[in-house]
Amino acid sequence: MAKDHAARIRQGYSAYAETDTLASLIKKELQICNLRVYEDLTEFGCWFIPVTDEH
Repeated sequence: MAKDHAARIRQGYSAYAETDTLASLIKKELQICNLRVYEDLTEFGCWFIPVTDEH
């Protein structure tokens, strides 16, 4: 599931993790893929929003 989320982020879409465990796995996958994201941590989960070089 973490790889699926990383693939969506690579395509420019945001991804959401409802649990700390999934968020941790996504973070590891993002590091492996060298993808930059903005993490929006809420009380309900964590959004991973891709960071682009475009302004």
